[in-house]
Amino acid sequence: DNTQNQDEMTARGHLKWLVNNDLTIDLNLLHLNIDNGYDAFTLDNSRNSLSDEPGNDKQHTNAFALKSDWRASSKVQLQSTLTYSKSDLEYSYDDDWSYKGQFDPSLFPYSGFDQYKRERENYSIEFRALSNEEGRIFADTTDWSVGIYLADQRQDLKRKYFDNDTPDVYPLNNTYETSNSAIFGQLDTALTEKLTLITGLRAEHWDADYDDSQGLDLDDSDVLFGGKVGLNYQFRPQHLLYTSLSRGYKAGGVNTEADLAPGLRKFNNEYLWNLEAGMKSLWLNGSLVTDITAFYGLRKDAQVKTSVGVPRDSGGTRFIDYQDNAAKGRNMGIEASVDWLINERLRTFAAVGLLHATFDEYDNPELDESGLNIQGRRQAHAPAYTFSIGSEVYLTPQWNLRANVEGKDEFYYSNSHNAKSSSYAITNASLQYQQQNWTFTLWGRNLFDKDYYTRGFFFGIDPSAGYEDRVYTQYADPRTFGMTVSYDY
Repeated sequence: DNTQNQDEMTARGHLKWLVNNDLTIDLNLLHLNIDNGYDAFTLDNSRNSLSDEPGNDKQHTNAFALKSDWRASSKVQLQSTLTYSKSDLEYSYDDDWSYKGQFDPSLFPYSGFDQYKRERENYSIEFRALSNEEGRIFADTTDWSVGIYLADQRQDLKRKYFDNDTPDVYPLNNTYETSNSAIFGQLDTALTEKLTLITGLRAEHWDADYDDSQGLDLDDSDVLFGGKVGLNYQFRPQHLLYTSLSRGYKAGGVNTEADLAPGLRKFNNEYLWNLEAGMKSLWLNGSLVTDITAFYGLRKDAQVKTSVGVPRDSGGTRFIDYQDNAAKGRNMGIEASVDWLINERLRTFAAVGLLHATFDEYDNPELDESGLNIQGRRQAHAPAYTFSIGSEVYLTPQWNLRANVEGKDEFYYSNSHNAKSSSYAITNASLQYQQQNWTFTLWGRNLFDKDYYTRGFFFGIDPSAGYEDRVYTQYADPRTFGMTVSYDY
């Protein structure tokens, strides 16, 4: 049986209503019905699972976004966005990756099944006012925008761990709710005909509330500030130079895993100072588009995903992912893209990213106990390079063929160990047919069925190895084919 099967249905709808010359309303609808198997890991790092209780990766989501754009006057444009989504999710897996009776009892094997069922509900609303051509301020030199943003997310978790050796069921229920409210504004000031100064500020109040069936109750709140100063220099009609200095933030939160030590349950806000500069250009009468950006970022209290192993009474180690804070991190790199319409029949495109992302400081008692020091090391899931290059051939007015090769360098799987992936490149292609309002796309990914890995863990789970810590990897999708159908009206 294919215990890692994929059964996914996605339905989208978009309705644009031109109410009059001044008012437009957009409605976007989304329905997701995902019923995938989850059996991604094996004791021998192969695709052949011996689990007797394969898990599930299920999601059922309904969502909508309602947008309005109203030209209230020749001075002011008013925009609003309302979003809502509701999801039911299940994530479950065979906790021992084996079957009962596979190992001799003298090796102290265990058997368990872990199940997480979540109900998640999100909403957000944003109101924004922008200047029109007669609404500029400061002697008609400055475009402006101001707005407010409100959001709320609630997640209810029902977790059950089934100990098949006892047999016992260990339940945990929790509720985690966050709310955000923000005000923001931006000014775009024309210093000269070619030079524009961009300034922006954002202030946000964030609040989080967590409680669970074990009696833990955590509350947290904070006020966060971000901003940006930038310059755009249009030195030629086809060439734009830009640079900016910005301060961003990411709110903290709560790790909802009950087996974590009390000191690991909360993580703090992250702040990022980022300096970037780049150039966007049109060449060959606009048929060639290029974009290159260099950036340098300093992360304070960087939020990082790490893991810890918790010993089991029945043997082995329970592996727990959680969010932590590193004191300081540094990201620098270059991103570049090219898109060239060579002629009416042929288009080619390419993108490359170079990244150097390291931890300058990272104090983690759990890592210190294991003797692992990752200060100065690359951050997890931060490959030194990524790339994509491809072409699109317009066979007829209705048919087009597209193919590309994408890849990335090796990267560390985690901030809690030094295991790394290998570099890889895969080939993808699609064939598209358009007829009036219909579009049919036949696509394939990883056409040459290359084996490569997306995640890796380092812990002890194999009784035959004495529960020695080892690297266990998750394969990426093998060769995959599909069809997408869309109707536009």
